[in-house]
Amino acid sequence: MRTIELLVPAGSPEALRTAVRYGADAVYIGGEAFGLRAKARNFTLPQMKEGVRLAHEHGVKVYVTANIFAHNDDLAGVETYFEELRVVGMDALIISDPGVFMLAKRILPETDVHISTQANSTNYETYRFWHGLGAKRVVAARELSLEEIARIRRQIPEEMEIECFVHGAMCISYSGRCLLSNYFVGRDANRGECTHPCRWKYALMEETRPGEYLPVSENERGTFVMSSRDLCMVGHIPEMARAGIDSFKIEGRMKNALYVAAVTRTYRKAIDDFLESEEKYRDRLSWYLEEIGKCTRREFTTGFYFGRPGAESQICGESAYIREYVYLGCVDGVDQRGLCRLEQKNKFSVGETVEIMKPDGRNVIVSVGAIFDEEGNPMQSAPHARQIVYADLKGMAQEGDVLRRQSADESAEA
Repeated sequence: MRTIELLVPAGSPEALRTAVRYGADAVYIGGEAFGLRAKARNFTLPQMKEGVRLAHEHGVKVYVTANIFAHNDDLAGVETYFEELRVVGMDALIISDPGVFMLAKRILPETDVHISTQANSTNYETYRFWHGLGAKRVVAARELSLEEIARIRRQIPEEMEIECFVHGAMCISYSGRCLLSNYFVGRDANRGECTHPCRWKYALMEETRPGEYLPVSENERGTFVMSSRDLCMVGHIPEMARAGIDSFKIEGRMKNALYVAAVTRTYRKAIDDFLESEEKYRDRLSWYLEEIGKCTRREFTTGFYFGRPGAESQICGESAYIREYVYLGCVDGVDQRGLCRLEQKNKFSVGETVEIMKPDGRNVIVSVGAIFDEEGNPMQSAPHARQIVYADLKGMAQEGDVLRRQSADESAEA
């Protein structure tokens, strides 16, 4: 069996640190330009260098996205950007555009190149094409079944790697290419500015009956005809491994550190248990499914992996997320008093029960003993987002632990 890599999104330095701590083998990040997540916090050049240094200290690889489809006016900027990346030390670039690929090979010849899922690689001849140009890895199009991926594996060079998504949001389009965003609001999804029109409410109108809106498929939230369920393959690790996939990729560079911690930890445990024995993996399957269900998510699907899905198994019928837990913050450190320092993300109060997520899979329940501001003044609660606070968590938390509490509202708009 081929070595399995767990590849995790990091849309911010905090998410990168969390991914490293919770078990990622590799992370993918974006700079401030030429990636497909312009709204993510992303990384400045100094932050990229520091992120690579931290990841490499822990044996974790870093891949940098440059996967826009470039127009003529983008090329000079791409060239300058690649020149700047010389000092970063990343392990690979993720690229879609053949022109951008050629610039990368010329300017950064020692850096591996991975071909993005945006390139729509759906057959083994395409993989051979990219291998002939010097690509190390291709990220499979989301339209492929496991049977098709296994056939590609048999038809391509042994050293060429296949990367596939195992978890996260899916686009309603062809491997993520979208024209709707540009058409409706002039923001190009293929250049990093997607407005997610596939999540909007739609109605059907017949030409001879203007103004009469016909329902397509609706619930109490509205009518959503293109809002895909989220991919989840944590219950199918053996099938993914047997198809010959090298890298299991999680989607979510727009997500916070709670999502990164929960998904990374769950897939890390699932992969490790499977590699130890399939029996152990099967025995713990209910735990993986329970933990992955605690993430902010839509309804789950297995996508195209087991054949073409029908609308009933692919469309979730709404744009809202299921949100069972609220992210409180990540412990930056523990001071001499035993108080945990964190940048507060959502309100919590003294006496409230919170959950400390441990990388080893434990969820430690603790009552908040006290909260102090930076000047040492006691507080009954931490109501202000991004406020630095010190919390008494009874000595149960360590630096890097993620804090969460159960949500009163289990849904949140996407």
